[in-house]
Amino acid sequence: MHETTILLIEVGALLLLLGLLGRLSRRVGVSPIPLYLLAGLAFGHGGLLPLNASEEFFAVGAEIGVILLLVMLGLEYSANELVGNLRSAAPAGLIDAVFNALPGFAFALLLGWGWVAAVVLAGVTWVSSSGVIAKVLGDLGRVGNRETPVILSVLVIEDLAMALYLPLVTALLAGVGLVKGGFALAVAVLTVVVVLAVAIRYGHLISTALSAKDPEALLLGVLGLTLLVAGLAAKLQVSAAVGAFLVGIALSGPVAHHATELLSPLRDLFAAVFFVFFGLVTNPLDMPPVLLPALLLAATTMATKVATGYLAARRAGIAEPGRWRAGLALTPRGEFSIVIAGLAVSAVYPVEPKLAALATAYVLITVVTGPLLARLPDTPWFKQWLRQRAAATRAAAAQVRVGD
Repeated sequence: MHETTILLIEVGALLLLLGLLGRLSRRVGVSPIPLYLLAGLAFGHGGLLPLNASEEFFAVGAEIGVILLLVMLGLEYSANELVGNLRSAAPAGLIDAVFNALPGFAFALLLGWGWVAAVVLAGVTWVSSSGVIAKVLGDLGRVGNRETPVILSVLVIEDLAMALYLPLVTALLAGVGLVKGGFALAVAVLTVVVVLAVAIRYGHLISTALSAKDPEALLLGVLGLTLLVAGLAAKLQVSAAVGAFLVGIALSGPVAHHATELLSPLRDLFAAVFFVFFGLVTNPLDMPPVLLPALLLAATTMATKVATGYLAARRAGIAEPGRWRAGLALTPRGEFSIVIAGLAVSAVYPVEPKLAALATAYVLITVVTGPLLARLPDTPWFKQWLRQRAAATRAAAAQVRVGD
């Protein structure tokens, strides 16, 4: 009974603190993710006041948090939309992977961390934060802008790529070797293809079985189906996160719409628990030695992400201001980066011990500076710079015509 009492006190106090931090983040106009990470660092191993009784609770909650993040992400797209975006945005997705995964991979090798850690860090630097970016676009009133579909296409490609990347990383971190890792990837590819085919052809039947008219039954049904499929996927070494993502894609119509509304509060709760748990298992004393590498990595990969968005928007025929808005909006990393680093931390054969601290510092830097950078195109001095740049381009073009 005493242990249960301590558990309730710790969990209640920390959740209350997260609520206050979430309100503070909305007031100052930043993402709550860095504040949740800092709260975990403050009360975890090596923190100001370690919470021992509630660590197991937060570990389970963190697993559920990842699953809910991914199923909610899947609910945003139908199978047809996902396939259509894949076809149209594939070149931009390839640029994104080359520009942003390779720096992380090379950086880990330069630090002498080995190729498995390099594969993990490549994923950390590759994927932008869909949640943070969606909030920034809404806050800045850019949802209807011409460059916004380009941004969303890049995010969709990243989400789909994660469905293939996560099983491979999970297999590598389990120490099964490259051959078995390739087999796990093949299973993942087959699973994704089969689920997409079933969702396109029979998705309406799955949605019909889960009535949107009864909120309680819908909530229990979708949550139960998601956890069941996620568990089975994990059993098949495909990754629980991927299983949850595919469940979200398979649901459509009113069921998907109402499920999004019902699951959103649960997603917010357990996502906060997930970020806190990652902070809890990261010793803040490990962060100062990796702060400079994290700054260098963040500066490099934010620049490459800006280039990704700029080139993707230019390919879509967007004017230069929109290209910069697209590139700068894509810079924050968040939930997926922490998910990937979390897999490394909880691996059967843990990789580089400094990886979690580096990933935490890296996400903190990008998730704080990213939304600020996204506001740059709206500032007077940036608009003036763009006008001067356009004038210089026109003058250079006129000189070329005169020379001809």
